[in-house]
Amino acid sequence: MPVLVMKFGGTSVANLDRIRRAAKRVGVEVAKGYDVIVIVSAMSGRTNELVGWVNETSPLFDAREYDAVVSSGENVTAGLMALTLQEMDVPARSWQGWQVPVRTSSAHSAARIEEIPTDNINAKFGEGMRVAVVAGFQGVSAEGRITTLGRGGSDTTAVAFAAAFEAERCDIYTDVDGVYTTDPRIASKARKMDKIAYEEMLELASLGAKVLQTRSVELAMRYKVKLRVVSSFEEQSDDAGTLVCSEEEIMESNIVSGIAYSRDEAKMTLISVADRPGIAAAIFGPLSEAGVNVDMIIQNISEEGRTDVTFSCPIQQVERAEKALQQAAERGEINYHDLVADTDVAKVSAVGIGMRSQSGVAARMFKTLSDEGVNIKVIATSEIKISVLIDRKYMELAVQALHDAFKLDKVA
Repeated sequence: MPVLVMKFGGTSVANLDRIRRAAKRVGVEVAKGYDVIVIVSAMSGRTNELVGWVNETSPLFDAREYDAVVSSGENVTAGLMALTLQEMDVPARSWQGWQVPVRTSSAHSAARIEEIPTDNINAKFGEGMRVAVVAGFQGVSAEGRITTLGRGGSDTTAVAFAAAFEAERCDIYTDVDGVYTTDPRIASKARKMDKIAYEEMLELASLGAKVLQTRSVELAMRYKVKLRVVSSFEEQSDDAGTLVCSEEEIMESNIVSGIAYSRDEAKMTLISVADRPGIAAAIFGPLSEAGVNVDMIIQNISEEGRTDVTFSCPIQQVERAEKALQQAAERGEINYHDLVADTDVAKVSAVGIGMRSQSGVAARMFKTLSDEGVNIKVIATSEIKISVLIDRKYMELAVQALHDAFKLDKVA
């Protein structure tokens, strides 16, 4: 029988009533003739609770035991979902990561999936099981230890299973009814998209959109897995939600598909850095080793052998960045006059595959911001993205103005 993967996030399985609601949706797909693989997250709030317990017990915790604890939330949900389906006379069985097995790297709390053998679950499908309820977010290392994939890892689990089992589709059930042109809480004219290209979704996810985890979109794009984002709380139809698919499946799209934002950004500037070959590596090597996620980078024109280097990073990584650069300076690897951090900025981005073939997008974006009195501090571009750093107080105004400027409330 064809395979369908259905993933239910924490809010979709937050209590027994919601688990029953989710199970009914699974039952509908089974009745259509699918063998279903259900990927479940922990109940809403449970993972935070487990993380809190670990931190309270052992501030300098053993990462292996951390994974053993925080993975337990998904185990509970998987068992309850399987029991609920059985009560509905749907043949179901729960699976933990090690039972499949979901083979991962040994990087505890940030493991990557290496292989998902299909033999065990397919054998059970052959024996009459109709639903495999798999605990998301977890796997097993080569050493036989439980691992976890990092926050949002259940999305990645779902897409990886869809790829391994060559599923017809992977449905991500969440608390929103699809992917919007921007955050509806900020722009009232935000429109739900019927389809969005993998590349656009990947950019939006990496730039602050919370609907899908970035790694899950990367996997979907690599293996051409059709993703559908749908609401757990609304009546479903065959065309509900938003389909994330290849560019070729979208007949016509707007030049810009969406406006993304990230509120918690910081702009850091190294003032008067010695301008010499290898200086960029000397700056960004230590930042990478310290786990600082650098985004935008600007280097000014050199004057008398000195230059300024500016970059952006998440605001919670500022202290880590400062420490890494200070230590690099103490080792004599870099020399700078001062390090200035601006922690009151936000990143706003316009994303769209239409940018490839249409000129004037940057000009319109910059003119729109200028007309609203918004000063741009840093600019970064790619083939389908333009991002700017601005003062955080102007973030919502910028999102609304750009959404209107590119007429995102209307279909192309």
